[in-house]
Parts: sequence; C-alpha cells; structure tokens
Amino acid sequence: MQTVGNLFRGEPKQWGLRGDKYLWRELKEKFAGIELPKNQSALQRLLETAFWEATGQCLAFCDETYIERFAYGGMSSGGISGDFWRSRGFPIIFERFQNTSKRQ
Repeated sequence: MQTVGNLFRGEPKQWGLRGDKYLWRELKEKFAGIELPKNQSALQRLLETAFWEATGQCLAFCDETYIERFAYGGMSSGGISGDFWRSRGFPIIFERFQNTSKRQ
C-alpha cells in the first residue's frame, strides 16, 4: 500500500529553520499508515490540517513559529518556517505524489 508517509522518504537537503527537519519527521510518522488520497487537493488538505495540528498555525499566514518539542539546540532551534513549507517542503511532497500517481 502506498501511504502519505512514503512521500516523506528522503529529506530535503536544505531547511528553512532548524525545527523544520523535526516537523518533517513527525509528519512522516503521522502519515505512515495513511493511504494516499485520490487527488492532490485532498493531499493538500491533509497536509495543511497536519501543519495546523502540529504548530497551531495556519500555513497560509505562518511566517515563523516556535515549537518547543523541536528545540534541540542552536540559534533557530525549534523554529518552523512557513515559507519553507509553502515554497519547498510541501511542493516536494506534491511532486512525489504526482510521480507516484503516474506510475499507478
């Protein structure tokens, strides 16, 4: 079974802030058993809802936020970049979803 969590395999080489890596890993785990949705719109709703649940922020309006559970040391430790997720993180997931959909 293809899962949303599978789309998070292979982490980006660059992050926005230090906490983004830990949010990526949390989402990968959260979606490990969730079957891929039928279309990208449904996937986008899943991801945006998960972002809200994890950060308490609406992705569309989030510039930066601090999440204590992702603070492991360093200057931007625990920081989540909304811009990273909008412009890089979730677009990677959407691209992987499209590539997976083409193979099915």
